[in-house]
Amino acid sequence: MPPKGKKGQSADKARPGEEEREDPLQAVILADPFETRFSPFTLERPRCLLPLANTPLIEYTFEFLANAGVEEVFVYCGAHRDLVEDYVKKSKWSSRSSPFSKLELIQSSSHSIGDAMRDLDTRGLLVGDFLMVYGDVVSNLPLETALAAHRARRAKDKNAIMTMVLREAGTIHRTKAQGTSPVFVLDPTNDRCLHFEQMPNKDQTHFLSIDPELLSDHQEIDIRQDLIDCGIDICTPDVLALWSDNFDFQAPRKGFLHSVLKDYELNGKTFHTHIVSDHYAARVRNLHAYDSVSRDIVSRWAYPLCPDSNLVQGQSYRLQKGNIYKEEGVILARDCVILPKTVIGRGTSIGDGSVIKNSIIGRHCIIGKGVNVDGAYLWDYASIGDGSTIKKCIIADEASIGRRCTIDSGALISYGVTIGEGTTIRGEHRITKASRRRDLDEPTFDKSTDATIVGAGGVGFEFQDSDEEDEDEIVDGLIAANSMYNLANLSLESISTLNSESEDDVDFEIRHDRSAASSFRSVGSQDSQHAANFDHDASASIYDSLEQGHESANIQLELTALRMSTNASDHQVRRAVVVAFVKHITSLVKSGTSIREAVAQVFSQHKDLVDRSIFDKASSSKVDQVDFMLLLQTDLAHRDNGDAILLSAATKLIELDSIEDDGVLQWWGDAKSVETEELKKVKAKTQQLIDYLNQSSEEESDEDDEDEDEDDEDSE
Repeated sequence: MPPKGKKGQSADKARPGEEEREDPLQAVILADPFETRFSPFTLERPRCLLPLANTPLIEYTFEFLANAGVEEVFVYCGAHRDLVEDYVKKSKWSSRSSPFSKLELIQSSSHSIGDAMRDLDTRGLLVGDFLMVYGDVVSNLPLETALAAHRARRAKDKNAIMTMVLREAGTIHRTKAQGTSPVFVLDPTNDRCLHFEQMPNKDQTHFLSIDPELLSDHQEIDIRQDLIDCGIDICTPDVLALWSDNFDFQAPRKGFLHSVLKDYELNGKTFHTHIVSDHYAARVRNLHAYDSVSRDIVSRWAYPLCPDSNLVQGQSYRLQKGNIYKEEGVILARDCVILPKTVIGRGTSIGDGSVIKNSIIGRHCIIGKGVNVDGAYLWDYASIGDGSTIKKCIIADEASIGRRCTIDSGALISYGVTIGEGTTIRGEHRITKASRRRDLDEPTFDKSTDATIVGAGGVGFEFQDSDEEDEDEIVDGLIAANSMYNLANLSLESISTLNSESEDDVDFEIRHDRSAASSFRSVGSQDSQHAANFDHDASASIYDSLEQGHESANIQLELTALRMSTNASDHQVRRAVVVAFVKHITSLVKSGTSIREAVAQVFSQHKDLVDRSIFDKASSSKVDQVDFMLLLQTDLAHRDNGDAILLSAATKLIELDSIEDDGVLQWWGDAKSVETEELKKVKAKTQQLIDYLNQSSEEESDEDDEDEDEDDEDSE
């Protein structure tokens, strides 16, 4: 066959007598986004090799492309090409079992994405439709539908040159760039993107300027500010040709997309969108996203992209309760505490009295005695001295923190840095041993040390990068309103939440439709920020333990650990216990157990779980007991036989002395117990218990009066 043409000529119909052959699906990975957002770490290593949940970022991108059916991959490198090449050659993606028939690294001296696109066009490597992705994409999204829609449009109209994969995420979302907001103007009838603008725009205004002809030419348009750019584009070679025709284009969206759409009358090219509302797709475009995506992976929102999938050869992570992941060869002191949502790599040792929670610890790390690590990222071979406190920060490979140090939220400690004993590193510090000269691509290592920053005996200095502000202006509109390096106030909730509006505004409803388990959070809830996560994880953990017949002491231990890690309230603990108990009781009833036997079995065997959530036995006002009964009543209001279960449960709780007579009576008289018809209906059968308690109370009162009369007669 003759060689394929540069501009997709092979995609045309074959000559008579020849079989039509479909081009292999190709992909380009932009391993270098030409940004300094992860400095100072990227002075010494490329962003695509930085660890995300202890797995190099580019591994997630490779997995996504393999699942999408990509056959040929071109990795476009900028800085640190030798490190990327060395990693890829040793990886499973270069082995004989690799799903890719071709995996090629491209080296270039480009200094922007625009230069990279023009360089790709001159090379003529891409002969048909191809995927353009960044080397920091994390996604389990199947692309079959998007590819099919793109090809169908392309067959009808050769001017339909690109399909952008976007994701619904609400008008406010933690993965969106801070201080800016992308606005897409779409034709919903054909998914065509008519206009794109970054707000505030180049004039620093918040006014959207739409060509009046768009309004007259399209009967219906959608103006969408609730979409996240996934960094996944399905392109034709015409896209590269447009880049080559316009040397002033540098940024993919603010420059290329905005300008080509604006000049549609001149070029006639159309862009389309594929909007997804499920699955997972995100770019680790900054440290804010690094934190959020890491939490999502640990919490399994991006499944099967999770630690125990062991994406890299040699990994041996296993999942334990509470989303704790440990590799083989971890050394834990008897008195250390590992709380939920923690990852620990092989060869790491943790000393007596240390507490690790919500953190990702790499391989061969050494954590001393009495260390508190909360929400931090420790990369391979990092070490923490005795008695230190490490909060939401990143400590890179081979960095060493001395004894009794405090590393505040937001701090970045780069490779090989040493922090002297008793030193406090504030959240705004970025400490490194490497610096960059403008005339050199490679970092230089300065032997000088700023002892005022790193303390006596420390090694390192404050990182400064004058290029950062200029670069922010040109790279894909990712301007941060606040310092992007400050992790102190980052939300730890999943970015897979579809409607992630601000919780400060309680005039709207937040719904979590992402799983079969419904959210427990109500509008205007005063629970902590992690309420939804705690409620789901705690109730699921308790229910699983009940089903497996675990002892109350073990269930209580897991519940306490989960509560500490999320700062959950006593009310939330009671709610988790109630939900799990009721679910288990109803499952027993469905299996043939009588209601009385099921209630007795659950409450009698696990009385301690109820008792340890109630703290008002010595008080005349039974606030906790009333709260427990209201939660029980509310959960049973919508269940089969809820009224009979409530009566039996209330009786058993009194019999066990977990709930006192006064607690039940105060619940019965509480206004919240009759707020709805469902609540009134489910408590109706319990009236007989209330009557009995009132009668008993009157009889006791009469007996007390008789005793007083007898005492008076005796005294006379």
